[in-house]
Amino acid sequence: MKAVVFNRLGGTEVLEYVERPAPSAGPGEVLVRVAVAGVNFMDVGVRQGMAWNEMPFPRGMGVEGAGRVAAVGEGVTGFQPGDRVAWVYAPGSYAEMVVVPADALVHVPDFIDDRTAAAIMMQGLTASHFTTDFYPVQPGDTALIHAAAGGVGLLMTQIIKQRGGTVIGRVSSASKVAVAKEAGADHVIVDADGNFADEALRLTGGKGVDVVYDGSGPATFQGSLDALRRGGTFCWYGPVLGGPQDFNIMRLPKSIKIGYAVYRDHIPTPALLRERAAQLFHWVRDGVLHVRIGADYPLADAAQAHSAIAGRGSVGKLLLIPAQAD
Repeated sequence: MKAVVFNRLGGTEVLEYVERPAPSAGPGEVLVRVAVAGVNFMDVGVRQGMAWNEMPFPRGMGVEGAGRVAAVGEGVTGFQPGDRVAWVYAPGSYAEMVVVPADALVHVPDFIDDRTAAAIMMQGLTASHFTTDFYPVQPGDTALIHAAAGGVGLLMTQIIKQRGGTVIGRVSSASKVAVAKEAGADHVIVDADGNFADEALRLTGGKGVDVVYDGSGPATFQGSLDALRRGGTFCWYGPVLGGPQDFNIMRLPKSIKIGYAVYRDHIPTPALLRERAAQLFHWVRDGVLHVRIGADYPLADAAQAHSAIAGRGSVGKLLLIPAQAD
């Protein structure tokens, strides 16, 4: 089978499209023929050495996808060959076939196509966790969303609007304004340098926003603090760009609440994973969520997809398609 691997850390040049032996499913595992693999910003961090450093080389790239069950291992119940499935975290998903723990799989209903299933798993579960659990948005709340034209930002915007909130989106260029507004953003700030807080305060009449969702790295940390209302909530996420410099917790302003949101806390059991995924699928079916796919790439062109997502030039979700799925 074909797969994308890397034998050393570095830039996109380390990604290799190679022939590898097809894996086999062990006890509690499922072998899946991959129809679509999702590209996530965390993949860039993995390639650069921010995670998985305990794994030997070569390391398979990617964690997310959708496809059909090819075989099941000993002890697996609830899945059988031919079932359509999706998953959010299985290392080595940039491949024609991947082994996934059965507990990490969800069934994909007939009303969801493979591209949508692969596109919504990690980013959809992340957006849902941030907006309904970490800070459950209430009617009348105002949220500031960084990278509002990205996959997570677009989904968060739609969920917040569904819950009766107001969205101020921040995007890095004017070309992304229309996309953010199409998703429902009430206001869009164009800023590539971290100078957005004054505009957020102006848009809220000087009060500040109720919650900030910030995955844009250290450059926006202070501005996000400044944009919050008294007692507001700071949802920090996205480790790839690094954390803020050390700060004195006793100097945090305005009695704000700050935390590092990890979507896995939203789905700590297989039952909750399947419940939350089913909710996302039904939101798509019912028109509550529109999943914007920014681009499809052949699996062999994974490096191009990495360049696009790392360069912040992409809009929506990026996907990889194995040749067999074309």
